[in-house]
Parts: sequence; C-alpha cells; structure tokens
Amino acid sequence: MGVRKDLKRAGQRADLAARTRVEIVRDEHGVVREARTPALAPDRTTGSTADLPFINAAEEPDAVVLRRRTDGGWRPVTAAAFARDVMDTAKGLLAAGLEPGGRVAVMSRTRYEWTVLDFAIWAAGGQSVPIYATSSAEQVEWIVRDSGARYVVTETEANTATVVAGTARHAEPPRVWTLDAGAVEDLTTLGRDLPDEEVRKRRTALTPDTVATLCYTSGTTGRPKGCVLTHANLHAEAANTIELLHPVFQAVTGQTASTLLFLPLAHIMGRTLQIACLMARIEIGHFPSVKPDELRPALKEFRPTFLVGVPYLFERIHDTGRATAEKIGRGASFDRADRIAVRFGEAYLNKFLGTGKGPGPGLYAAWALYDLLVYRRVRTELGGRMRYAISGGSPLDRNLNLFFYAAGIIVYEGYGLTETTAAATIVPPLKPRPGTVGQPVPGAAVRIADDGEVLIKGGLVFGAYWNNPAATDAVLRDDWFATGDLGSLDDDGYLTITGRKKDILVTTGGKNVSPAVLEDRLRSRPPVGQCVVVGDNRPFIGALVTLDPEAVAHWLSVRKLPTDTPLSELVGDPRLRAEVQKAVDYANEAVSRAESIRAFTLVEGAFTEDNGLLTPSLKVKRHAVTAAYAREIEALYRK
Repeated sequence: MGVRKDLKRAGQRADLAARTRVEIVRDEHGVVREARTPALAPDRTTGSTADLPFINAAEEPDAVVLRRRTDGGWRPVTAAAFARDVMDTAKGLLAAGLEPGGRVAVMSRTRYEWTVLDFAIWAAGGQSVPIYATSSAEQVEWIVRDSGARYVVTETEANTATVVAGTARHAEPPRVWTLDAGAVEDLTTLGRDLPDEEVRKRRTALTPDTVATLCYTSGTTGRPKGCVLTHANLHAEAANTIELLHPVFQAVTGQTASTLLFLPLAHIMGRTLQIACLMARIEIGHFPSVKPDELRPALKEFRPTFLVGVPYLFERIHDTGRATAEKIGRGASFDRADRIAVRFGEAYLNKFLGTGKGPGPGLYAAWALYDLLVYRRVRTELGGRMRYAISGGSPLDRNLNLFFYAAGIIVYEGYGLTETTAAATIVPPLKPRPGTVGQPVPGAAVRIADDGEVLIKGGLVFGAYWNNPAATDAVLRDDWFATGDLGSLDDDGYLTITGRKKDILVTTGGKNVSPAVLEDRLRSRPPVGQCVVVGDNRPFIGALVTLDPEAVAHWLSVRKLPTDTPLSELVGDPRLRAEVQKAVDYANEAVSRAESIRAFTLVEGAFTEDNGLLTPSLKVKRHAVTAAYAREIEALYRK
C-alpha cells in the first residue's frame, strides 16, 4: 500500500514534518483562540503573477508545464511554447484596445485556452473577471456591468448568445470573442504586427499590489460580490501552498508530480492551483467536467499523481463503486470493505500519529483481502498513480476520508473562501487528521471570535469588495476577515468547521443546531441528491431531500423495476424511503438526539442553477429552497 510506505518514510524524515511550526494562543481559560503559521515563502516585493510563464521559459524552456488534450491523447506543452501563446494573445488584447487596468471577462469551462487568457490578460496589464460557463443572462449582465468589463471571451456560441442577451441594454456592450470560433487565433492575428516589447512594458509596470482579478462570490444569499484580489494575494496563496506540499510529496513518494485540473476556473481554487503548479513546474492537464462518469476515462488516460477536488467527487466515486458491486451481486461485500476500510484507516493513522497500536493481524488480513477485491479498483478508476488528493469547498465525511486512505489515497482537507484567495487552512502533509480542515496555511492566522466565528488574517486575505465599501467594512476588522463560518481550534491548531452563523437553526425548545454537519453526512449516502435541514422556530429538526437520478436508476435496476418509473411514484415508495432513512440514521450518528433529524420529506425535482436553487459553484441557496418548498415544510410539521 503506497500510503503506508509514504507514512513510514515520513516517520523517518522528521525534517520534513518540522518545516512548519504552528504558534498557539490560548485565552485565560486555556482554550485555543488563535493559531498562526509562519510563512514559508517570502512576500513578493516586485513583479507579478504575469511573469511566471516568461520566467519558466527563460529558466527551463523545454520543461513540460502543461499537457493539452487532443483527439490523439495529451500533447505536451513546453514552458517556451506556453509563454509564446501567452505573448501572442496578450498582443491581440493590446491591439483590441485593452488599457492598463482594463477588465476582461472569461466565460468558459476549464480548458487550456482559459489558462492562456488568464496570463495574457495579466501580461497586457489587465484584470481578469471569471464568469461561470453555466451563468444566466441576468448573472452575466450583473457581473459585466458591476466590473466594468469591456471585453468578454466565451467558450461556445451559446455562451456568446447569453452575453449578448444579458448586455443588450448596456450603453456600451462589451466586445465578445468565442473560443470555439477561434478566439485565440483571432487575437493572435490581431496583434501580429505589435512588437513583443509592448507587452513587456505593460507586464513590467505591474507590482504585487496591482489588482489581478475581480473574482465574484457564489451569491448564496444575494447578488455576487466582486472580491478584489491582487497579485500579492495570488502569490501568498500559491507560493506558500506549493512550498508546504510539493517538497514533501516529492521527497516521500519519489514521483514526478502531475495533476488533472477539472475544477471550474471561475472558482478561485482552480485558478490558484494552476498558478501554484506553474510555479513548481508541475504538469497540468485540463478537463471541462467534474461529473464522475465523464471524468474517469480522462483520469485513466492522464494518470495524475494528485488531485484537487470537492467532496461531491469523492462521494460519487465511492457510490459508483458500491453500485458496481451491487450489479454483480456483491453489494454486501462492498459494505464490509467499507467498514474494514474505516477501521483500518483509523487504526493505522492512530499508530502513525502515536496515539494507538495500529491494526492487528486480523484487520491487516481483512484489509489485504479487500484491497484485492475493492480498494485497488478504486485506485485504478483514479488513474493508478494517485497517492494524494486535496478536498475543499465543504467538509468531507470523515468515514469517507478513511475509506480512501485504506484504498491507498490520503485526502487532505482544506478550507477557504474567495475572500482568502482559496485555502486559508490545509491539513499539513505527514500530519493527517480526518475530520478537520487543517492548520493555517503558512503566512496565515486563524482566530476564533467570542461567538465562535472564524476570523482569518494574512497576505492571502482580499482587500475589498468591488464597488461595495459597506460590505467590505462589515467583514474586514483590523485586518481580520470575518468569514461567517463557525468553528473551533484544537490544541495543535487544527480547525474544525461546525456551520454557518446565518444558518444556525433554533428550535422552539431552545436548541441551537448547525445544519451543515447533518447535510454533509446525509448527502454523502445514496440515494440522496441534495438536502436542506430545516427546523428554525420549530419543535424538531426536519429535512427536505431530493433523489439522485443515477442512484435511483441503479436502485430500480437492481430490483428489476422499470427504470422509467415516475419520480412522483417513487417519493412515496416505502422501500425507497427506507433507503433514505438509512442515510438519515447515518447523519444522526454525528449529533445529539435533540439535534437529530426526526422527519424528512422527499421532494420531486432537483435543486439546480436553472431553477435558482443552486449557485454556479453548486452551493444550495437555502433561503430560495425554503421559499420554494414552503408548503412541503409546513406539511412536515403537521404530520
């Protein structure tokens, strides 16, 4: 098992684990109130992120820094070739009239050209404004108008139509190029007669304090806000994260690192990941979908050594494994493998961390059997070389984390927001602690306020919301960013997120309940699709639950029932409700009886972007859901 060997080697390399030391601050009662991690990378004093492609091309022009997906596989892109693409595109933007500080919006799924555009916009002295490819005309209209973007690059003709429709009433609609219609080639042609020196002048005029991007929040409670992020913010995040992780992984595994980037580049996590990889010259491939059925073939082709994803990906890989086992009559065997994985992972981590004896002979034997039958298949589905993954966006179920650990993959959790330029905390390498989101990223500090709110400070914290000083003043207090999340720090400075301040439910019995813990666990078990826990000013906690179409189709096929059975019939099927009840019981294991889900209702349909119940980053709009399903909630409490 690669993970066990890695941890064993790590135990022999105390110097690796000691590279970061967290400083702890306690209050008068001995409770940990603050954790600080000294920076590993020095602050940038000159230049900008725009320099990266050109530094790589000058220092190691033949190094493969990216791989571009083609019909024939993954074509290598050298540092010199990437810098040339960035330069040619930047000249096109200059020829089109982009002024220093001008803003260019990019509305596209994850692909090579997005990365070229990001660096080209910076090299031309501009600021990038990412827009999710799934955004509506209304959302596009707001972001383009609020940011003042005069140029938009879209991926498809459908995206272009959305931009045109959304900005039709603008006094000066933006100029639009479409990637599928040759946008990069058109820009290259447009700037062909400009000398490279014009771009160099723009690029060298940038400083760390220059604004790099306006990255809009997901808008779960209102209109998205534009986070003003500088080149210094991007550097603080990317440089410290890569300095924390890459030397350790490389030294312990001996692998040449590579990753397949499938997170939307409209999300700050995807963009800082690619900046960090280019800093370390880690090979990156791009893939436009996070859907497991579409992603798995690409993982097998690309064979990454690590991934950065969201809990949804790991949940679906696990669920797919169980569904496959059920189809061949081995569902019970998979369930046993799942239980063994959790026990084995827990025992081995306890041994590594010095808090337990480790797995006994019987548990080792059981693990070896299921490694042959189940776990190795999980590794194969992920390309066969993957040893590490980073999960962010929301908490990953602890048992699911342990399952992947037993399968040979350590999943390190992190926590952050757009306002913190992605990760503000991450579980440090060689110090895994499932169930937490780690310690402060080097150069950052985390404080717990008196009311339990998580505050963050450091070079990765944004400077302002664009055109919104009132919102800025509400969250930035003496250089500390108030996240709106609730959490706690343990004695070693590991952060655990317990919920959102605004989401806390108070029952009529006076019990304060954080819905996040219940929702994360409930959503991690099939056939649950999405869910919202309710109960504010109610006698008990309830839940609205949607069904995952793939899980339902599998459930029907295993029972030899018609796969076209209408959902309206299924929501009342006692057999299916019993499956959902198992997921509810699993969620309730994490809380007291007073906080547990006493009743649930299955609702038809799904929470989607199209019906306004999900944000483009797939976060549930809680208030919109409770308004849309007000009658169902009332009925829940009349039973």
